[in-house]
Amino acid sequence: MLAIDWKQFLIGEENFEFLLEIALRTFIMYFIILVGLRLLGKRGVRQLSVFELVVIISLGSAAGDPMFYKEIGLLIPIVIFLVIVGAYRFTTYLTAKNDKIDDLIEGKCVYLVRDGVFNINDFKKEALAKDEFFADLRQQGISHLGQIEITILETSGSLSVYLYPDEAVKFGLPILPDLFEKKIKLIAIEDYYACSFCGVVEEIHIMGKHSCKRCKNEEWVKAIDRCRVR
Repeated sequence: MLAIDWKQFLIGEENFEFLLEIALRTFIMYFIILVGLRLLGKRGVRQLSVFELVVIISLGSAAGDPMFYKEIGLLIPIVIFLVIVGAYRFTTYLTAKNDKIDDLIEGKCVYLVRDGVFNINDFKKEALAKDEFFADLRQQGISHLGQIEITILETSGSLSVYLYPDEAVKFGLPILPDLFEKKIKLIAIEDYYACSFCGVVEEIHIMGKHSCKRCKNEEWVKAIDRCRVR
């Protein structure tokens, strides 16, 4: 029968008294993290940029080891916290004073959609899949690109969407899965079709294959012009 050393299994090579020390260390580090996040300001906690995410990960890393390892004193993570928070404050000061530094650290917002079609060059620069992008739009009650005037990918990663009023909605590329998946290469009926790649809408009268005038893509989806359901 397998003999289990429950003390070794539960706490390793430490004594049970060290559990109390871990509890005290964790309690102290909890309040140090709380103070650190408070010093970052409200924006740093609400929506994280890439730089702010690095700061949060660094704070978590600095806090973790002294909670578990008795050979690491509490003054070491406190010094690390002060340096990280100081570097964050200094960097936010520089980004507020210099637009080039701000663009370097925070990045720039990107226009993904203009006038109901994809801004192809900017869209390619972002690591954003179409299905992920469409899912974000659908959660806002959007069913096709013809409802959208402008979509901006903010530096925080969130989408800002500006919609046409109902009377200005035009034919656009459907983003509902069951409609978008019905791509065709051979046009059989005269109608409005949207390029599956760039979203440009054309009224196609010639039967058979047809290349998009904007991107030369040959796959089309039947365009729709329904208004947004609220």
